Amino acid sequence: MKFKQFIPTRSAFAHLRFVFSVFLLPVYLFAFSQADVVKASTAVLVFFIWHFLAFPASNGYNSYFDKDEDSIALLAKPPEVDLSLYYFSILLEVIAFLLGFIISWEFAFAVLIYGIMSKLYSHPATRLKKYPIISFLTVFIFQGCFIYYTTYTALTGTSLFGHWDLGLIIPGAISSCLIGASYPLTQVYQHEEDSRRGDKTLSIVLGYKGSFIFSGVLFAAGIALSYWYWHLAGMMLNFYFFIVCAAPIFFFFNYWFYKVGRSTANANFKNAMRMNFISSGCMLVYFGVLAVFS
Repeated sequence: MKFKQFIPTRSAFAHLRFVFSVFLLPVYLFAFSQADVVKASTAVLVFFIWHFLAFPASNGYNSYFDKDEDSIALLAKPPEVDLSLYYFSILLEVIAFLLGFIISWEFAFAVLIYGIMSKLYSHPATRLKKYPIISFLTVFIFQGCFIYYTTYTALTGTSLFGHWDLGLIIPGAISSCLIGASYPLTQVYQHEEDSRRGDKTLSIVLGYKGSFIFSGVLFAAGIALSYWYWHLAGMMLNFYFFIVCAAPIFFFFNYWFYKVGRSTANANFKNAMRMNFISSGCMLVYFGVLAVFS
């Protein structure tokens, strides 16, 4: 190993896909909006650790072992990976883990667990990605409720092992449903490459039509849980605002489903990225407003 291998090349930076972290930002904003009192320094550090270190590191590690030749999220033509991507992604995870101790030892180990799961998801020795149910649950849990719970407790200075009630559990479930709803749609244009690599993804198992139905059911579950959460809190205006923000997602989702029904050629990278940007943008508006005004 040489020191220069820790210096990322242009290709490595591309595969870290920092912008992709924006797709996961709504979960952070949701946790932030529900925390009563938050120190600004803690909020900034937690945000930095997740979105500038842990998530990009996971993206890079996954890309290194995937060695994709066809389009992947945010990269229509992914450049060839090199060894600097592997070592730099490890370095980012180490920094994230160490910085986590400034928040708490629990948060630091949460960051470590997230990094371990990303490795189990991607590494050829385990390759959870090739198992449809396990891979889905990994993303459903560790990019949804796990991030919500660890972020919320980090921001509020409480323990992960402390008191759990519906006020904590339901938002985590909402986060998982929203993340899980997008999961098969991020794979729907990659059937050929995933099959060639031996990855039996959830989208391949469900098929094109099944992927959309599965996503729709999970998104509906997220809406139902949101109704329950805001009803219990006596803040139904927040639920109605959620419906307004979700409307563009609903319309494009159904339009895309209709197009794919007419021709599976429409299950392509371009439409998948449109779906990602619309859904992420709408949820950023919703949870961003909650974070500012809650």
